[in-house]
Amino acid sequence: MYFSLDVLRARQGDCLMLHYGTAEKPRLMLIDGGPATVYAKYLKPRLQKLRAAREKAELLDTADPLPVDVVLVSHIDDDHIHGILDLTGEQRSQAAGIRLAVTSLWHNSFDDLLSTKPDELASGFGTASILAGADTNMFAGVEIGESEEEAAAQAVLASVPQGRTLRDDAADLGWKPNHKFKGKLILTAPDAAPVDLNGVTITVAGPLQDELQALQDMHDQWLRQRKADGTRPTASAMLAAFVDKSVPNLSSIVLLAECGGKTMLLTGDARGDKIIEGLETSGKLAKDETLHVDILKVPHHGSDNNMETSFFERVTADHYVFSGNGDYGNPERATLQMLLDARGVADDYTIHLTYPIDEIDAGREADWGKQQAKEAGRAKPPKGGVRPDWSADEQGLAAFFADNPELAAKVKIVADGKPHLIDLLDKVAV
Repeated sequence: MYFSLDVLRARQGDCLMLHYGTAEKPRLMLIDGGPATVYAKYLKPRLQKLRAAREKAELLDTADPLPVDVVLVSHIDDDHIHGILDLTGEQRSQAAGIRLAVTSLWHNSFDDLLSTKPDELASGFGTASILAGADTNMFAGVEIGESEEEAAAQAVLASVPQGRTLRDDAADLGWKPNHKFKGKLILTAPDAAPVDLNGVTITVAGPLQDELQALQDMHDQWLRQRKADGTRPTASAMLAAFVDKSVPNLSSIVLLAECGGKTMLLTGDARGDKIIEGLETSGKLAKDETLHVDILKVPHHGSDNNMETSFFERVTADHYVFSGNGDYGNPERATLQMLLDARGVADDYTIHLTYPIDEIDAGREADWGKQQAKEAGRAKPPKGGVRPDWSADEQGLAAFFADNPELAAKVKIVADGKPHLIDLLDKVAV
């Protein structure tokens, strides 16, 4: 029996594959596709290699497409969805290279997350969502604050048109929407039962139903106010209204997958505290208790924003996957310090990085300089002042691991162009 996570390089984004089933009938879930160039450089060749291996094993005939049970897009930020859109574009045009037979798309459209039911709200705007008129350039150049939450929300809202394109592509290709959830939103609620995906038990640990309802209520009230004062939503107004900590979190699907006594926690870009709350709500984590999983995909590429040492204390793992190349500062040194503080070095666990440490540090240093220049150029300086110049000793991951050699010994790097599989049961053949 297979239960393996296939970790691909994805620049600053995520691109993973979940293998399950058996050698005689292998199954596949594709999880996010990374930003631009990731599909062509990493994902497509990996899919081609898998398909060739299955044809060689006489599991597929020459003309057969590669079966995929689920394509999961955890949320619509470009560094998760872009590669999937590259894939669907090729599938729709029947481009040469790889043909897939996909059963279902698992994805929460942001339009659905913010959908409003009363007809009277639609009459003023022609739609019941403030985002319905958004296009790919609507949010370009809009800067409303300095926090990471604001930047994350802007990235999510700016990707709303990509979500619509994905939904349209999936419909054209015959991919059933959220087929194990009756076509409805994927969310966690106290009474929600796990779903079975061909032998894998899936528990949804995010987004949270009560927070989704609160966001919808806020959205409805905001629309009523705009209708009452006779104004139409602008890009800046949309961002100002919905840039809070709930927006990026609510757009991330969090799944706990179980098979053969093994577990993986797939977190998207959700906040650590909300993942804990979702696990508690779903009944997988008791109050003040801990949960051990075999694989933890570390949230939000290892960002230290809204991450605490307590998260790594309450959710422990044998394998920690950090997907990031240094862009936007991720993975952050502070996050690795939290992991070290929570686990120490005596425990047996592995840290998986998708790029070599020197490449990550180069990306982090470049981002540090960009953020420093942005801070210096603001009319109102940030609360803590403009950050100092980059110090490899103080900010670099290389120096951090040099200071902690026992932790450094736990690190594995995803090699360029080679499969990186974390096999929890039988070893996947390719």
